[in-house]
Amino acid sequence: MSDQSQDRLLVVIPAWNEEATLATVIAETRRALPHADILVVNDCSDDHTGAVARQAGVAVADLPVNLGVGGAMRTGYKYAWRQGYDYAVQLDADGQHDPSEIPALWRSALDGADIVIGARFAGKGDYRARGPRQWSMKFLSAVLSRVVGVRLTDATSGFKLCRRRAIKLFSLDYPAEYLGDTVEALAIAGRAGLRVAQVPVAMRPRAGGVPSHGPLKSAVFLARAVIALAIGLSRPVPRGWDRTAA
Repeated sequence: MSDQSQDRLLVVIPAWNEEATLATVIAETRRALPHADILVVNDCSDDHTGAVARQAGVAVADLPVNLGVGGAMRTGYKYAWRQGYDYAVQLDADGQHDPSEIPALWRSALDGADIVIGARFAGKGDYRARGPRQWSMKFLSAVLSRVVGVRLTDATSGFKLCRRRAIKLFSLDYPAEYLGDTVEALAIAGRAGLRVAQVPVAMRPRAGGVPSHGPLKSAVFLARAVIALAIGLSRPVPRGWDRTAA
């Protein structure tokens, strides 16, 4: 990590009712990345998520209404851009993303990628998807691979690191709709000329809290994913975006 010792990294943790796991995630992040800053975006939680984050001594942004992961991350990217961070990484508050994997994403960004995805289906770990979710994930990955010009195996992973150009783009326009923070965001990035890469990561079981969607919704995952992709491909590049932006 010595080559990045002067770079500023912000770990953005979107959190909705994650008081049971958040303190552990913050502690793990500090052990893995002692020089990184942490921002918890409290997505109008009904529990003590905000209090847990403040007790841990990290920066907290409290949203007045529940916006979902996309809305929370839009807040995180705006904060990262305005505060001058060189890199920003999304880390889920439920413990599924392993903070010790972040240095691998960070190293990949040194090779020139603007966005580095932590991919679940790239030969590491034993995460599996079945049925409609599996079919949709493969379809989306195939389509988005063509959009971004590199082979992707996990287009719906929320575990990703962005460097300065991507931070600026997403501070201007980051979808808040269902799957917008993954599928639409990659479509927007590809159309804006950003470079995308992926590294294999192992996802962990959810450590606590309540999932944002239950297994019964898996049957409609494919249709909603296709709609999200179509929206992402049809959206114009945001006003104020410059492909040469640093």
